[in-house]
Amino acid sequence: MKLKRLAALLTAGIFVLSAVGCTGGETSKDDLNADSGTQTENNNDGNNNTSDNSDTIKIGGIGPLTGELAMYGTNAMNGAQLAINESDGALGKKIEFIILDDKGDITEATNAYNKHVNNNEVSAIIGAVTSQPSAAVAVAAAKDNTPMITPTGTAIDITTYGENVFRACYTDPFQGKVIAAFAASSLEKKTAAVIYNKDSDYSIGCAEAFKTTFEEKGGSIVGYESYSNSDKDFKSQLTNIASKNPDVLFIPDYYSVVALIAKQVKDVNLKAVLLGTDGWDSVHSVVEDPSLIEGAFFCNHYSPDDTDPEVQNFITKYKETYGSEPNAFAALGYDAAKLIINAIETAGTTDKEAVVEALKNTDISAVTGSIKFDEERNPIKSVSILQIQNGQYKMYEKLNPSDL
Repeated sequence: MKLKRLAALLTAGIFVLSAVGCTGGETSKDDLNADSGTQTENNNDGNNNTSDNSDTIKIGGIGPLTGELAMYGTNAMNGAQLAINESDGALGKKIEFIILDDKGDITEATNAYNKHVNNNEVSAIIGAVTSQPSAAVAVAAAKDNTPMITPTGTAIDITTYGENVFRACYTDPFQGKVIAAFAASSLEKKTAAVIYNKDSDYSIGCAEAFKTTFEEKGGSIVGYESYSNSDKDFKSQLTNIASKNPDVLFIPDYYSVVALIAKQVKDVNLKAVLLGTDGWDSVHSVVEDPSLIEGAFFCNHYSPDDTDPEVQNFITKYKETYGSEPNAFAALGYDAAKLIINAIETAGTTDKEAVVEALKNTDISAVTGSIKFDEERNPIKSVSILQIQNGQYKMYEKLNPSDL
């Protein structure tokens, strides 16, 4: 692994932003407050002692279990459930994990939050999974001071809604910065092109950070093309990029779109090393021809071939429980649950303020790295650079916080 060379080019300031997956489209704070403002009554006193007076601690899960984003939600909630199953409870009590489907929708996520707090009387929330629903839940949770951690919501604004809102994943800008510095240093590439989804906050955030960082490292952006959510034909943009002959092509989007673009990259005879972000996780399962993404690099939250015993133990138990290899969403869901359980045990109570304070002072070893939180409640932890080799994700580099 080429830790030293890349570490020298990445500044410590990157991790101020550090925190997978979010949905496109812009949502303002006013919009989110409008969606959640009238339904979070009766739980705004900053405390929740219900679980302290019972034999069960209830934790609420929120994520898309149906619809086109169901794979993300199912994996994240499976990971969280596994961590809860493995625990011996907390404070000598059983943990009940209650999962509600938000269908990847803001209103559904808000409704799920209100049901959890008002009806289920949960002590903490794991979710939502995608970024816009996560932001909506954050707005509601901030009014109640309910401890909340999104496993995979990467939009940078999510944790700004309240001191009680945390995330287990990186932010969009962090990913763009890391992969750009990697391209300029470890790969020693001089020219790059970007094709991004103009309707997706996730894609925009990654693309803008990549462009800024790559240029700061002395590289040139020779193409910067966009498309919309509904687009299926990218040949016009890719033809323009191909005419500039870039060394690398950055595609910050989700695996289903990446698979379509990769096919058309070949069609226009564009010769460039493909680069991506955590949305690429599972692209090898949907791409038409594995050779289309062979040799590509993307940053992710963990690697299945990481030899760390904690990682391998998690993979083994996940396979035994669910019959499949866990992706990054599962790993982040697992870590999110572990963080919540650890905070409750550290606090010695389910009192909201005490649990939030314990989360702020977290310092634990987890599957996606040894985790602490910065002042914006984003995780400070390692990042993995993976390369696709023979249809498999292989660890290429792993950067630890001390190396950045």
